[in-house]
Amino acid sequence: MSGKIIVIVAPSGSGKSTLIKKMKDDFPELVESVSFTTRPPRDGEVDGVHYNFISKEQFEIMIKDGEFLEWAEVHSNYYGTSKSFVEKQISSGTDLLFDLDVQGTDSFKAYFKERAQAIFIAPPSITELENRLRGRGTESTQVINLRIENSKREILRKDDFDFCIVNDDLDRAYKDLKEIVSKILKK
Repeated sequence: MSGKIIVIVAPSGSGKSTLIKKMKDDFPELVESVSFTTRPPRDGEVDGVHYNFISKEQFEIMIKDGEFLEWAEVHSNYYGTSKSFVEKQISSGTDLLFDLDVQGTDSFKAYFKERAQAIFIAPPSITELENRLRGRGTESTQVINLRIENSKREILRKDDFDFCIVNDDLDRAYKDLKEIVSKILKK
C-alpha cells in the first residue's frame, strides 16, 4: 500500500495558500504535511497546524541528526519536512499534500522521482505578485523586496515541474487544480 504525494510549489503571493485551502475542503482524504520552520508565526497561525515553529538551534540539531527529507533556508528562515512523518504516512497508504518552495520540490523530485507529482502555481505577472504581497500587510518592505527577487527566479522554473497553473483568475485556476489532483489520486 502506498499513498500519493502531491506537491504544490509557488512563489509567495501566487495564491497558493488560498488554492490549497479550497483543495483541502474538496479532498478531505489529503493529509497536509506540516513543515518545521524557524520563522515567527503570522497572526492566526497555530503551532502544529500551520507549521511546527521551532528555534534555529532546534532546527540545526534536526539537520545534524538527519531528520529532514528536505530543508532549506528561505527568506532568512529555515523550513523542512520530517522524513519519519512522510515515510510513515505514505507506507500506510495516506495521500499527502505538500506546500513547498522550489528548492524543497527539487529535493522531493530527486528522492521520490515520479511518485511525487509537482504542481507549480504561477502568478499572472510580477506586478500582480508585488501588489498581492504588499496588500497582505504582513511583512516589511525589505522582506517583500526579497520575496519579489526570489519569486522572479522561481517563476523561471515554472515549466520544470509536472504541471503549471497560472493563477490569473482564482475560480479557473482552482478548476484546473482540482482536475489535476483528481487525475493524480485516481492513478
